[in-house]
Amino acid sequence: MLVLMLVATLQLCSMARAQPLCRIHTVRTGKTFGVGQQAQGDLLYFSFMTTRLIKHPCKKNIALYLGRQLFFTTNNFESSLLPFAIPTSMQVGIPEVTSAHFAGSVLLLVVNQKVYIYDYEASSWSASTGIKHPVSHISGDNCCYSEHPFCLEISNSIFAYVHGDQISQANIYFSKSWGYRFQKYAHEGQAELVGSLGGIFYFHSLSQVGLLLIDQGRAKFWYLDHPLNYSFGLPFDYNGTLDILITPGQKGILIFWFEKSLLISKNAGQLVNPVRVREGRRTLHSIFEANITIYNVAANENELAVLTQESNLYYGSLGILTSFLIKVEILQGDFDNKMYIIDMNSELELTALMIPRPGTSPVPLATVSNPHSLGLQAIIYEDGYTYEGNTKYRLNISLRQQHLWGRTDPNFTSSIKRPTISTITVDIANKEISCVDLKPLTALISVGCDLTKKIIIQNEISACYKGFLDPVALQDNYSYVIEKEAYDPNFRGQPATKDLVVHYPYEKLGCPLLVYYNTPWKPVMELWREGKFQEIVEAEFVLLEVNGLFTYTYSLTAGTALCISQPQNWTTILENAGDKGPFAWDRENYVSCHDPNSDAPLKWPKARYQILGGPTANKVVFDQRNGIYVFFISVVDPYYSYCWLETTFSVYVYGALPRISIPLEITIIVLMLAILLSVWLAYMIPTLLRTEKGHGFKGFWVSLCKRCRKSCACFQSRR
Repeated sequence: MLVLMLVATLQLCSMARAQPLCRIHTVRTGKTFGVGQQAQGDLLYFSFMTTRLIKHPCKKNIALYLGRQLFFTTNNFESSLLPFAIPTSMQVGIPEVTSAHFAGSVLLLVVNQKVYIYDYEASSWSASTGIKHPVSHISGDNCCYSEHPFCLEISNSIFAYVHGDQISQANIYFSKSWGYRFQKYAHEGQAELVGSLGGIFYFHSLSQVGLLLIDQGRAKFWYLDHPLNYSFGLPFDYNGTLDILITPGQKGILIFWFEKSLLISKNAGQLVNPVRVREGRRTLHSIFEANITIYNVAANENELAVLTQESNLYYGSLGILTSFLIKVEILQGDFDNKMYIIDMNSELELTALMIPRPGTSPVPLATVSNPHSLGLQAIIYEDGYTYEGNTKYRLNISLRQQHLWGRTDPNFTSSIKRPTISTITVDIANKEISCVDLKPLTALISVGCDLTKKIIIQNEISACYKGFLDPVALQDNYSYVIEKEAYDPNFRGQPATKDLVVHYPYEKLGCPLLVYYNTPWKPVMELWREGKFQEIVEAEFVLLEVNGLFTYTYSLTAGTALCISQPQNWTTILENAGDKGPFAWDRENYVSCHDPNSDAPLKWPKARYQILGGPTANKVVFDQRNGIYVFFISVVDPYYSYCWLETTFSVYVYGALPRISIPLEITIIVLMLAILLSVWLAYMIPTLLRTEKGHGFKGFWVSLCKRCRKSCACFQSRR
């Protein structure tokens, strides 16, 4: 496959001994075209003298050949093809192609300084919008989004620009819609940069976008994202016009080549070094000294091939270190060419086996492409012998977030809140190069969300188990009524204008959890992964009744929760939710009130604290109301998991006696009568006491009191 790529267009690195090319032969295909059949439209052609072959990063059978004519294949060139043409209705003028790129299910082409889109699944053409200036090149990431889900969000990102423009004045356009719509792109500090723009590249190995700057025969990369933003890679010689290739595998390996120059970077352009060539017993340090004129270059994830104008073919290795020829040895690991996910606070253990040839002492070396995010620790030990008596070595590798190792400066590590990716490569540090070489072991590591994780709410005692609800009735299109005084459809805590009839989705929620109204309550969350229980979730989370019920509150206030800044609540979240809807509180916008770096002062310490879990003992307190509550629950602690751990569950609140409801009119009438009676008695009693009957009534009570005193005195004397 590597030689096949060279015949059309190729990629590169360090070399081995030259060999003559194979003979030319004819390959018959299963499909031919009649002499009279011709391509419809304007025939496209490549503007450069050398040929190129661009393969789809995911669909290996889809490719585009660029030369004096263009050929597009969906079956890896296994059938005859008509030249690639663009419909005349697109009115492209000169059908000259200067750049091409696969983005998802479309092919982007720069034709006559404009960007056009070919949807090969629908066989349709369209023109990009938003670009106001001529462009010559487009670039995007080459991540296989179908194989690696974390690439899905960024695989639609495309840059369009003019190669060679002064970077300070360059018109750069950016698209997040697979190139259908572009907008002007500008980055802070761009105006102060010196040099011309040599290209824009995605480096998944560092989670970076890099701009190549060229100035007076020297070049260097400028990085846009943290933690490398506002920093440059080391400068390197830039002779002629170098073609730049990013090898497959997301390792961050770049290959720069021209007729008399061959350079390689194994860390996304931070360091760029010349490729060495070995011929016989002499080791030459450059392509120029070897008197080689490069025609084209090709590379896969681990190997390199260089085709020269002298009709020689060179092979090389993309290992960590390269120097001399060796016999083949054994280096293997089950993790090779696989993808792994490391979620927050998780670890990954990998193992590799090495069997060196007798008499040698190879040094296995494990490296990561993104040390700002991913840290490792490796231990090697003897692990027995082969039948031939060779020593077996076992390499155990522990991987976790660099932040958690605690061995690096905080300014070196990338933000722990931000998902990243990296590669782990195991290679022999002091090995030589040969045509048949030890293949390095490589795995792709996503430091991000483990999609197999989910949360489940414990439901040990349900309302059906205790007989409050009938599971058969719940499954039979069950519905219930929420009083208008108890809910707000806008989630603002204001009574509605009419009662709400709610259908209960038993298939999704099952039987509700049973909760006594007068006991403070907090749901118990379980974390599950790949169908297996992992742990009880102790992280911070929030609740919201999905139908707008507000007949519950919280046991703690901001003050009793020991907040040092004003905590967030659903009111403030909903005000800033925008198009996210009412359930917008998540790990991305959560700010802890216990964070000493928060700048929100604690103005209302008596406000209810609406976050559960974490360092507080906050609980939910229900009002005097029985019925079903359907809660949305979201883990908002940004340091627990990269996943949006959310779910919906139901509870049935019981035990609340019905409140006695007296009409307001009756209450007002009784209150007014009581006031009038009190006024009348205050007037009549003194008046009656001044009459003859009043004096007699008063004397009766005075005489009665005297008799009582005498009786009490006699009783006490007898005792």
